[in-house]
Amino acid sequence: MNSISPNLNIMIKASEKASKVLIRDFGELEKLQVSSKGPSDFVTNSDKKVEKIIIEELTKTRKNFSIIGEEIGELKNSDKENYWIIDPIDGTTNFLHGIPHFAISIALRNNQEIVSGLIFDPIKNEMFFAEKNNGAFFNNQRIRVSNKKKIEECLFATGGKKEINSTLNNRRSGSAALDMAYVGAGRYDGYFQKALNIWDIAAGIIIVKEAGGKINDINCSAIKDHQVFAASNAVYEKMLENLNNF
Repeated sequence: MNSISPNLNIMIKASEKASKVLIRDFGELEKLQVSSKGPSDFVTNSDKKVEKIIIEELTKTRKNFSIIGEEIGELKNSDKENYWIIDPIDGTTNFLHGIPHFAISIALRNNQEIVSGLIFDPIKNEMFFAEKNNGAFFNNQRIRVSNKKKIEECLFATGGKKEINSTLNNRRSGSAALDMAYVGAGRYDGYFQKALNIWDIAAGIIIVKEAGGKINDINCSAIKDHQVFAASNAVYEKMLENLNNF
């Protein structure tokens, strides 16, 4: 693989440090299921703790970058061209129920464009990352989107509560970040979802693009209400045709 940038290196270190807390808290959850306080307060606390560690690590060497985080919202610093975009636990409902399918997501936005992104699943120890013009990787191996051509052989991911009127073979895994990472790695052939926040998808955008996939135009300076369509070039248009009422 090509050498990674100092910024991506910081992102990797931050996610690895934060993941230790996440793995420990996930283990604690099983004991908490019976407590009177209930696990949801505990998960909110985990979210905040993990975000705090990530921000501390990122700002050690990049003190002036601005930040958008799921828990803290937007923090404008002196450098407003560079923004860290952080989702400490993407897939909190899974986390809450003891389902080992969630991820830390960190992206860097430079002048309204996502230039690097990382999605780390600590339980499976799977790390997906990409940088602009440098390819997409899974645990240091280069990844590409799927090359299937027949839509009936494809598997798509989606999310949200609404029923979809579609013949597409699809799954709802509960983590937008991992859904997009899996499209980049060719596990899923495509992904579509509405009403997403920028921290859910920022890292996934560049991973899909750098893995050779196609994604709709997303305004990365807007925080809420994003709609995402991502797939390989081979099935992107076919996927949209099958989502006429989406």
